[in-house]
Amino acid sequence: MNGRLNPTLQISGLDNHTLGDYWSWAYSDILTNTNRSIFAEYLVGAALGVLDVPRIEWDRYDFEYQSVGIEVKSSAYVQSWYQKRPSKIQFDIAKKLRWDHTTNTYIPDYPCRCADCYVFCLFTGEEADHADVLETSRWKFYVLPTTTIEERFGEQKSVALSRIEEVCGSISHGDLKGCIDSALGF
Repeated sequence: MNGRLNPTLQISGLDNHTLGDYWSWAYSDILTNTNRSIFAEYLVGAALGVLDVPRIEWDRYDFEYQSVGIEVKSSAYVQSWYQKRPSKIQFDIAKKLRWDHTTNTYIPDYPCRCADCYVFCLFTGEEADHADVLETSRWKFYVLPTTTIEERFGEQKSVALSRIEEVCGSISHGDLKGCIDSALGF
Protein backbone atom coordinates (compact mmCIF):
# COMPACT_ATOMS: atom_id res chain seq x y z
CA MET A 1 0.00 0.00 0.00
CA ASN A 2 1.33 3.39 -0.99
CA GLY A 3 0.11 6.79 0.07
CA ARG A 4 -1.77 7.81 3.18
CA LEU A 5 -4.16 5.29 4.65
CA ASN A 6 -7.57 6.12 6.09
CA PRO A 7 -7.92 5.24 9.80
CA THR A 8 -11.42 3.88 9.14
CA LEU A 9 -10.02 1.22 6.80
CA GLN A 10 -11.32 -2.18 7.93
CA ILE A 11 -8.77 -4.89 8.73
CA SER A 12 -9.68 -7.86 6.57
CA GLY A 13 -10.52 -10.94 8.64
CA LEU A 14 -11.00 -9.00 11.89
CA ASP A 15 -14.62 -8.03 12.37
CA ASN A 16 -15.10 -4.43 13.45
CA HIS A 17 -11.40 -3.67 13.64
CA THR A 18 -9.98 -0.71 11.78
CA LEU A 19 -6.56 0.62 11.00
CA GLY A 20 -7.30 3.41 13.49
CA ASP A 21 -7.90 0.77 16.18
CA TYR A 22 -4.47 -0.68 15.45
CA TRP A 23 -2.81 2.76 15.52
CA SER A 24 -4.50 3.57 18.83
CA TRP A 25 -3.37 0.27 20.34
CA ALA A 26 0.20 0.42 19.02
CA TYR A 27 1.05 4.10 19.37
CA SER A 28 -0.91 5.50 22.33
CA ASP A 29 2.19 5.63 24.53
CA ILE A 30 3.39 8.77 22.80
CA LEU A 31 5.82 9.55 25.64
CA THR A 32 8.03 6.57 24.79
CA ASN A 33 11.17 7.51 22.84
CA THR A 34 10.25 5.99 19.50
CA ASN A 35 6.71 7.36 19.38
CA ARG A 36 7.68 10.76 20.80
CA SER A 37 10.41 11.20 18.20
CA ILE A 38 7.97 10.42 15.37
CA PHE A 39 5.49 12.86 16.90
CA ALA A 40 8.25 15.51 16.97
CA GLU A 41 8.78 14.87 13.26
CA TYR A 42 5.05 15.32 12.77
CA LEU A 43 5.12 18.68 14.59
CA VAL A 44 7.94 19.92 12.35
CA GLY A 45 6.26 18.55 9.21
CA ALA A 46 3.00 20.27 10.18
CA ALA A 47 4.80 23.59 10.67
CA LEU A 48 6.41 23.27 7.24
CA GLY A 49 3.31 21.94 5.48
CA VAL A 50 5.08 18.82 4.21
CA LEU A 51 2.87 16.04 5.54
CA ASP A 52 1.29 15.13 2.20
CA VAL A 53 3.59 12.12 1.74
CA PRO A 54 3.72 9.37 4.42
CA ARG A 55 6.82 9.14 6.58
CA ILE A 56 9.73 7.07 5.27
CA GLU A 57 11.22 5.06 8.13
CA TRP A 58 14.83 5.03 6.93
CA ASP A 59 15.97 7.85 4.72
CA ARG A 60 18.82 10.36 4.55
CA TYR A 61 16.81 12.93 6.48
CA ASP A 62 13.27 13.30 7.78
CA PHE A 63 11.83 15.85 5.34
CA GLU A 64 12.56 17.49 2.06
CA TYR A 65 11.46 21.09 2.25
CA GLN A 66 11.97 23.48 -0.66
CA SER A 67 14.59 21.09 -2.08
CA VAL A 68 16.66 20.89 1.13
CA GLY A 69 16.87 18.19 3.79
CA ILE A 70 15.54 18.67 7.31
CA GLU A 71 16.61 16.37 10.15
CA VAL A 72 14.47 16.23 13.30
CA LYS A 73 15.86 15.15 16.67
CA SER A 74 13.84 14.72 19.85
CA SER A 75 14.52 14.47 23.57
CA ALA A 76 12.59 14.77 26.83
CA TYR A 77 13.16 14.97 30.57
CA VAL A 78 10.60 12.25 31.26
CA GLN A 79 10.07 8.87 29.69
CA SER A 80 7.18 6.46 29.89
CA TRP A 81 9.17 4.17 32.22
CA TYR A 82 10.14 4.74 35.87
CA GLN A 83 12.99 7.20 36.39
CA LYS A 84 14.82 8.24 39.54
CA ARG A 85 15.57 11.64 38.00
CA PRO A 86 14.86 13.50 34.79
CA SER A 87 16.86 12.48 31.72
CA LYS A 88 19.90 14.46 30.67
CA ILE A 89 19.03 16.23 27.44
CA GLN A 90 21.27 15.50 24.50
CA PHE A 91 20.77 14.91 20.81
CA ASP A 92 22.36 12.61 18.24
CA ILE A 93 24.33 14.56 15.63
CA ALA A 94 26.63 11.74 14.49
CA LYS A 95 27.63 11.56 10.87
CA LYS A 96 26.06 8.59 9.13
CA LEU A 97 26.28 6.77 5.84
CA ARG A 98 23.60 7.97 3.45
CA TRP A 99 20.72 5.54 2.98
CA ASP A 100 18.73 5.29 -0.23
CA HIS A 101 15.28 3.94 0.62
CA THR A 102 14.44 3.44 -3.07
CA THR A 103 17.26 0.90 -3.53
CA ASN A 104 17.44 -0.28 0.09
CA THR A 105 21.19 0.31 0.17
CA TYR A 106 23.76 2.62 1.65
CA ILE A 107 25.32 5.05 -0.78
CA PRO A 108 29.01 4.12 -0.85
CA ASP A 109 30.67 7.31 0.28
CA TYR A 110 31.84 8.80 3.53
CA PRO A 111 29.62 9.40 6.56
CA CYS A 112 28.01 12.83 6.62
CA ARG A 113 25.32 14.96 8.12
CA CYS A 114 23.08 14.65 5.11
CA ALA A 115 20.44 17.24 6.02
CA ASP A 116 20.86 20.96 5.44
CA CYS A 117 19.17 21.91 8.69
CA TYR A 118 18.54 20.26 12.06
CA VAL A 119 15.53 20.88 14.27
CA PHE A 120 16.06 19.83 17.88
CA CYS A 121 12.73 19.25 19.64
CA LEU A 122 12.52 19.19 23.42
CA PHE A 123 9.43 18.06 25.27
CA THR A 124 9.67 20.11 28.48
CA GLY A 125 7.26 18.21 30.74
CA GLU A 126 8.97 16.92 33.87
CA GLU A 127 6.30 14.71 35.45
CA ALA A 128 5.34 11.55 33.58
CA ASP A 129 1.87 11.49 35.15
CA HIS A 130 1.10 14.93 33.69
CA ALA A 131 3.12 14.74 30.48
CA ASP A 132 0.83 15.95 27.71
CA VAL A 133 3.01 15.39 24.66
CA LEU A 134 0.15 16.56 22.43
CA GLU A 135 0.28 20.07 23.92
CA THR A 136 2.57 22.01 21.56
CA SER A 137 3.17 24.73 24.16
CA ARG A 138 5.11 22.13 26.18
CA TRP A 139 7.68 21.78 23.39
CA LYS A 140 10.74 23.93 22.68
CA PHE A 141 12.45 23.93 19.31
CA TYR A 142 16.00 24.82 18.34
CA VAL A 143 16.97 25.29 14.69
CA LEU A 144 20.53 25.04 13.42
CA PRO A 145 21.79 24.87 9.86
CA THR A 146 24.13 21.94 9.37
CA THR A 147 26.97 24.33 8.53
CA THR A 148 26.72 25.73 12.07
CA ILE A 149 26.71 22.21 13.55
CA GLU A 150 29.84 21.40 11.53
CA GLU A 151 31.56 24.62 12.67
CA ARG A 152 30.59 24.44 16.34
CA PHE A 153 30.52 20.70 17.05
CA GLY A 154 32.79 19.17 14.40
CA GLU A 155 33.07 15.40 14.74
CA GLN A 156 30.95 15.14 17.91
CA LYS A 157 28.42 12.32 17.85
CA SER A 158 26.02 13.96 20.29
CA VAL A 159 25.43 17.39 21.71
CA ALA A 160 24.03 18.51 25.06
CA LEU A 161 21.15 20.95 25.20
CA SER A 162 23.35 23.47 27.02
CA ARG A 163 25.73 23.55 24.03
CA ILE A 164 22.85 24.09 21.59
CA GLU A 165 21.56 26.92 23.79
CA GLU A 166 24.99 28.59 23.51
CA VAL A 167 24.37 28.87 19.77
CA CYS A 168 20.65 29.61 19.52
CA GLY A 169 17.60 30.24 21.63
CA SER A 170 14.48 28.15 21.79
CA ILE A 171 11.39 28.99 19.79
CA SER A 172 7.75 27.95 19.92
CA HIS A 173 5.98 25.77 17.39
CA GLY A 174 4.30 28.82 15.88
CA ASP A 175 7.71 30.35 15.05
CA LEU A 176 9.22 27.17 13.65
CA LYS A 177 8.65 27.68 9.91
CA GLY A 178 9.93 31.25 9.97
CA CYS A 179 13.04 30.24 11.91
CA ILE A 180 13.79 27.34 9.54
CA ASP A 181 13.27 29.60 6.52
CA SER A 182 15.63 32.17 8.06
CA ALA A 183 18.27 29.54 8.92
CA LEU A 184 18.19 28.30 5.33
CA GLY A 185 18.20 31.78 3.81
CA PHE A 186 14.71 31.55 2.28
